[in-house]
Parts: sequence; structure tokens; C-alpha cells
Amino acid sequence: MISVAALYQFTRFDDPAALRAPLLELCEAAGVKGTLLLAREGINGTIAGEAEGLEAVLAAIRALPGCAALDVKFSSAPEMPFGRMKVRLKREIVTMGEPDIDPALSVGHYVDPADWNALIADPETVVIDTRNDYEVAIGTFAGATDPQTASFREFPAWFRRNREELLSGKKKVAMFCTGGIRCEKSTSFLRSEGVEEVYHLKGGILKYLEEVPEADSLWQGECFVFDERVSITHGLGQGTATMCRACGRAVLPGEDCAACGAPEAA
Repeated sequence: MISVAALYQFTRFDDPAALRAPLLELCEAAGVKGTLLLAREGINGTIAGEAEGLEAVLAAIRALPGCAALDVKFSSAPEMPFGRMKVRLKREIVTMGEPDIDPALSVGHYVDPADWNALIADPETVVIDTRNDYEVAIGTFAGATDPQTASFREFPAWFRRNREELLSGKKKVAMFCTGGIRCEKSTSFLRSEGVEEVYHLKGGILKYLEEVPEADSLWQGECFVFDERVSITHGLGQGTATMCRACGRAVLPGEDCAACGAPEAA
């Protein structure tokens, strides 16, 4: 069984380019594959490998400036879900296009998975899925608002257009994403827009599916992941989604592709 680690940390790297080659060399030596993104604002990525090699890489990342408390969500795969190892330099580790947003300085209130159901069931809470449309298409929380964005960069404009309607009669905003990183930025963004009662699911959907029993879960469908597993479900087990052969988006069994309309077998 292969261990998979989804990780991120907002911190300040003065010279992210200097970190690239040593990280790539270490990952390759440890037999670890996947993708790591480096930017001045921190590190983000998903990597996989045998437990010993993966832990060696994570130890090296935790030793980087500001990364001692690295946020990591573990899952497993029956075989290696990545073809190779990539370490890329980016302007942002998750692209929102709002240069003044700094999650290291201000974010929303974290909510543990055990407390999430009560928050989103509160009629005074508006629940927003911050993921892209093709991710939402195969699963989301009951009652969540889907921004129908093709990329996270579209989220700020979507919120500004719909702010009045979204917040009408609501006191709280609860947001979620796959592993938590997009919520760090989206809650920071809402706070910069003057919204104070902002909450986000700690550890994201991955931690919720890991910790909350299926019998108590408000999650509907499966959770899209950015590797060859395509999707996961409760207990972080392998999902049933496959990739549409027409457009490459995730499709659940028996359904047509939500992105291009191709039938399941297409």
C-alpha cells in the first residue's frame, strides 16, 4: 500500500527557487512522486511513496522556515498514483489573484470535523463550496452553495457579485475545500471584505471523511482528488469515479459527464 500526503503551509520563503533542487533530489532519492509547489507565500502539494521515504521528505519540509507545523492529511492508494515527481515554482501556491491577501496574517475560524455538522445545519449559516465546478459535480455537502467557478481565481469576483444575496439573513459563512488550503485564502479574502463571522473546515473534506462516521455524515457523493485515484469516499477509501474519455473530467458510475455531457461509456 502506498501512502499519500496532501500538504500545505503558508509561510514566507525569501528565495523559493533555492529550495527547488534540494527538494526534488530528496524526493527522487526517497522514491517519492507527486507535485510540490513553491512560492514566496509557502508550499503546497500532494506526494506519495513508501512510508519511510515519505516521512523523510516530510521531515525535510518541516525543517524549512515556518514549516514546523506543516498541515498534512494522509490517505493511501493500492498503487503509486503519480507518474513522476515535480517541484514547481509559482507566484502563489494556490492561485487566487489577490496579491494583498495573506493567510499567514488573517484567516477565518477553524472548525473541527466533529463540529462541522452543527455549524452547517444552523439556518443562520451560509455554506460555500470553494472548489471548482468539476470537483463539486461528483460530491459536496448537503445544502452547500456551488459558485460554479472554473478556477479558484474566479472566486473573488463571484463573491463580490453575489455578496448581498449570499449574506441576506445570514450571520455566518462556512467554507470548505479538499484539504483546507483554498479555505485559508477564501476566508482571508472574506475578512478583507469586512465579513467577520467566517469559518472553515479544519483539514478540509479529507479530514472530515476520515474522522466522521458515514452514518453521521452530511457529505453527499465522492471527493475529487488530483491524482490517478480520481476520487475518494468515507474512510478515505477508493471512490468509484473514473475520468471521462472525452474531456478528462471525473464521472460517477451510471452518470453522463457533467462537464461535456458525454455518456458514461464515451
